[in-house]
Amino acid sequence: MRKLISMDFFQNLGKAFMLPVALLSALGLMLGIGSALMTPQLVEVLPFLNNGIVIFIAKFLAMTGAFGFQNLPALFAIAIPIALAKYEKGVAGFAGFVGFFMMHNAANFMLVQQNLLASSGTLINNGQTVILGVQTVDMGVLGGIIVGLIVYNLHRKYYQIKLPDALSFFSGARFIPIVTAFTMSLIGLALPFIWPPVAHLINAAGRSLVSTGIFAPFFFGMGERLLLPFGLHHILVALIRFTPAGGEMLVNGNMVYGALNIFYAQLADHTTTQFNPMATQFLSQGKMPTFLFGLPGAALAIYHTAKPENRSQIKGILISGVVACVIAGITEPLEFLFLFTAPYLYLIHAIYTGLGFMMASLLHITIGNTDGNLIDLVVFGVLQGTKTKWYLILPLGVAWFLLYYFTFKIVILKFNLKTIGREDETIATQGEVETQDAVPTQTTMDNTKLADVTERASIIIDALGGRDNIVSIDNCITRLRIALKDTDMIDEAKIKSTKSLGIVKLSKQNLQIVYGVQVHLVKAELDKAL
Repeated sequence: MRKLISMDFFQNLGKAFMLPVALLSALGLMLGIGSALMTPQLVEVLPFLNNGIVIFIAKFLAMTGAFGFQNLPALFAIAIPIALAKYEKGVAGFAGFVGFFMMHNAANFMLVQQNLLASSGTLINNGQTVILGVQTVDMGVLGGIIVGLIVYNLHRKYYQIKLPDALSFFSGARFIPIVTAFTMSLIGLALPFIWPPVAHLINAAGRSLVSTGIFAPFFFGMGERLLLPFGLHHILVALIRFTPAGGEMLVNGNMVYGALNIFYAQLADHTTTQFNPMATQFLSQGKMPTFLFGLPGAALAIYHTAKPENRSQIKGILISGVVACVIAGITEPLEFLFLFTAPYLYLIHAIYTGLGFMMASLLHITIGNTDGNLIDLVVFGVLQGTKTKWYLILPLGVAWFLLYYFTFKIVILKFNLKTIGREDETIATQGEVETQDAVPTQTTMDNTKLADVTERASIIIDALGGRDNIVSIDNCITRLRIALKDTDMIDEAKIKSTKSLGIVKLSKQNLQIVYGVQVHLVKAELDKAL
């Protein structure tokens, strides 16, 4: 049971990170467009942009987009309890905000009482900042993450508490914000004394990563891909993007921590003439060789190595996967085509992704944001001017397309890997599913016509061992995250018949089923059926 709780916890923590990150991604696009409209190079090419209305719109977009990174710690403090709590999620989110504010309010109180409050011109040197109008200890995004985790544990422990009759009004969910305010206030009192040494250790860890030089982006890019099948890549990504592990920089008088935060801060600062390459080396530019060129090359190799009679059947799956990868930066539909049937290829893919990060850094490309898709290339590369060196992505991408295409084609043919379209049998039996293709072929789908969505939900529930075997079901962007009493009870062949793209067994109790970007619809069907 401890293992179940632990794995379920980390899966949901990764999902919790995605709530503010998704908002940040959307706001980042607004900030990028607003910043691009005011870029001198673009205004020189398009003179009509230099008028009052366009400038007003550009400044408004930049202001709106800047909201994300300016308030990111508070967003994490609210999002984490919501994602982790099983019940009373709204109360958990409210308590997260209360706890975040009370912690920093108490820290301010102690700084004042101990005469440690820094003057406005020395905040950075004293490790202090202003949050929600309160001068406090600068914990960065980690402050919000810590608050969120503490609030979640308080919520889990006390949301069903029963107080004496005289205090019964404060029982249950109402007690959560109360105990949160008291607990976080006590923690806030200790912050001025306990956080500086913690911050020193974190900064040292960040400097250690950077000290690996050009290998830092390589290790990051490869590590993210290797963690992705387990759904734990969000944790690594959040540490690099939002904490000192991803670097620190003084931008417009404010100390900014984390690669993505640094990039957004520079994007919002009109005096920026060059984005920090030490920050962008962990961002979108590193993904682009693989996402825009490499994986489409792999898809073409899979198509060319498929049996001729099967190519027409797999063409749609490959094309939709390429579109999702290039346009949306969602790679799982392609990666899960070979993750299970050819794990060696996935390891090669992870190494090539890391090398893509390293090469983009060596070429001094400075394209930021998070997704590595075509939109990022245009908004944060092309529209920001030649200072980003976006044009170098093109020849690098051509090389990556050829590298992926020939590597995949040679390995698939040499080792006779059963990638999609090369299966010996069309339909896998229950005992064979571990060695069969992770994606059902068209024949499989045709033999398992689903009358309606209710039937699909019923099949999934039955394939998971029935209602009694299901502990919890959640989802991220492309996959169901399921906690079971026993994964040995599942019927993998039946799961595949529901058009899943793959099955990942994390432990005896934890399972993930990949459905692609429409997974939220499957989750809704299951919620209704359950």
